Order: sequence, then structure tokens, then C-alpha cells
Amino acid sequence: MTRKTFFSFRYKRDNWRAEIVRNSCLTQDRVAAGFFNSAEWEEVKKRTDSEIATWINEQLKGTSVTIVLIGSDTAAKKWINYEIMASHKKGNGLLGIYIHQLKDKDKDKDKKMSTKGKNPFDYWSIKRDGEKIPLSSIYKTYDWVDDDGDSNIGDWIDQAEKAAGR
Repeated sequence: MTRKTFFSFRYKRDNWRAEIVRNSCLTQDRVAAGFFNSAEWEEVKKRTDSEIATWINEQLKGTSVTIVLIGSDTAAKKWINYEIMASHKKGNGLLGIYIHQLKDKDKDKDKKMSTKGKNPFDYWSIKRDGEKIPLSSIYKTYDWVDDDGDSNIGDWIDQAEKAAGR
């Protein structure tokens, strides 16, 4: 059965790295949501906050897992945060994937990597049995390079779905 996965990432800085992960995901009987071309993103950015939130909610429809692609400055960004909380409230499985070791798109021989960013799940918590539980203790994170994301992304998605009861 084809599964639809939402990808949350910093468009301007990490679009190239996100494409690598998405393309791997597509080869494993998955459908990717949350991907759009630069012209569409430029139009979305011109909207009001409530219109952007509505647009994100539309993108999340029909998804069962949200993957937060973690670059050098992903954590604590307004719309990344919104996507995390909207996904959590929707009941999506969530997981984070560090993408900083994926090399830049530059045509030079010396393609550069980025720096490892903070875990965006550290910035959020939920109350459970009267205690604050950080989302980072609930949702797993992986490193695309070190944890062989190309081979394991399907399993990571399946595990996140099961953990969410999907």
C-alpha cells in the first residue's frame, strides 16, 4: 500500500538535500507531500499567516507520517514548528532526519556539507500524566549519512506509523 509522507524542511537552505531524501523515499512505494517548486513557495510566502497555516494543513491531509529534515538552522523556525505541532495534533507519526552531511549542489569538486543543527523536537513538549515530556523523547531522529537513510527510510517511516498507531 502506498503511504503519503509529509516533509518539513527549510526550503531556501535545504531544498537540494530534501530532494535527495524525497527521491529515495519515492523508490520505496511512498508518496511525498510538502514538496513544491520555488515559484509556488514564493507565492505561499506572500500570504497571511492564517492562509499559510491553512495551506500547510491542506498539505498534511492524507499523510500518516511527517519527516522533519534537520539542517543547520531548522530548529525553532516558525513554520517548521507549526508543521511539527500540526502533525502531532493530527496524530501523524513523526521522525527527524539530520541532513547536514549531504553535500551541497555546487558544481565545484569541493562540495561542502552543512553544520549539524539542533533537534527541533527539543523545543516542544506535551503534558502526560501531569509531567512535561519533550517531543525529543518521543520521536526518533536519525542521521541520513551515518544511519544509511537511503536503505532505511522505509523502515523508519513504518516504525513512526506504528508508534502513532497508524
